[in-house]
Amino acid sequence: NGAEHLLLTSRRGIDAPGAIELRDELTALGADVTITACDMADRDAVTALLATVPDHRPLTAVMHTAGVLDDGVIDALTPERFATVLAPKADAALTLHELTRDLELSAFVLFSGVAGTLGDAGQGNYAAANAYLDALAEQRQSDGLAATSVAWGRWGDSGLAAGGAIGERLDRGGVPAMAPRSAIGALQQALDHAEAAVAVADIQWERFQPGYTAVRRSPFLSDLPEVRRLAETSAATGEPGAGEHSPAEALRKRLAVMPQAEQALAVLELVRSHAATALGHPTTDEVGAGRAFKELGFDSLIALELRNRLNAATGLRLPATLVFDHPTPAVLADFLRAEITQDGSGGAAPGIAELEKLESALSVLDPDAPDSETRTDIALRLQALLAKWGEPHTTSRGEAVTEKLQEATPDELFDFIEKELGI
Repeated sequence: NGAEHLLLTSRRGIDAPGAIELRDELTALGADVTITACDMADRDAVTALLATVPDHRPLTAVMHTAGVLDDGVIDALTPERFATVLAPKADAALTLHELTRDLELSAFVLFSGVAGTLGDAGQGNYAAANAYLDALAEQRQSDGLAATSVAWGRWGDSGLAAGGAIGERLDRGGVPAMAPRSAIGALQQALDHAEAAVAVADIQWERFQPGYTAVRRSPFLSDLPEVRRLAETSAATGEPGAGEHSPAEALRKRLAVMPQAEQALAVLELVRSHAATALGHPTTDEVGAGRAFKELGFDSLIALELRNRLNAATGLRLPATLVFDHPTPAVLADFLRAEITQDGSGGAAPGIAELEKLESALSVLDPDAPDSETRTDIALRLQALLAKWGEPHTTSRGEAVTEKLQEATPDELFDFIEKELGI
């Protein structure tokens, strides 16, 4: 945007991938570019870097864009993993602030992230680092210094979440990638308005809001016009989600009028559907009832997403270890059904309960599948069971007579002798 002199840094400097091409591109646009190696979290290195700035080309603006991810659920985050993420963002920003605060800067721009504004599963350390940048910008402005912290959503084409597993998870959660050109336009608007901290993100609220509020309500989001419109539309159409607990209430009402076998199938389908969504599958075809969640590709973050979705669908307060405690959809469905109906699976006789589990497991198998050997084996074993249990089981006549005689009164004994023996 007209900058004539650029001092660009990274830990590898000119040896960083793409650095030479970037320098040549910017030079062709008319800028004088210097690329140098510097770890911005190293205060001595930053001090030495600033000492190289010539007096006739003073530093007039700072843009801090560094960041690194080391995601993990809260009990897996160690002080070392926090330090890994905080150093290039928070520590480097503080160093730049302290070493440049006496300069007359026209802009001091911090690239924060929306994780610090909204939070994100598995990013406790990254959220903390970004929230620190927002707070630092607020503090600088209150001190009369230039400062703008932009909490970015997901950048497209490049960036930490442009693609891969993180990008896929954000796509499923309603956070699509932003076009870089549009994002840069928003950055200019933020600078023009001199806001200390803003958020710039592309969010599909109809997908993001249900997952975000699965564990608890969010007054922060409910104030947004887009979210209010979604709530009003749901209320007007009577769709699930119109009330705070309507999905769970609807589920409980459905299950209340079903026999146990149908309950088991309904809850299993619920689990498979939400598991498929958490994994990014368009259908439940890949989510077999007996397949282990680990085999399906679940990690800690996906497990947490499924837990949150099931919290919203059932109204239960499920533990973060849900998927690991109940390792297959069938096992998890049995647990959830018992919790929802509060019968502990004790309402049916043991044989009936086991038959319901068998029916649930077989329901997801295709009887016309090409594996004829498996199909034949299942059919033969079921036929054998049917042959064994098809006829009522009666005791022998002798056993029955003996039992009756032991319990008979004298009159009943004489009656028996007369009728049975003819005496």
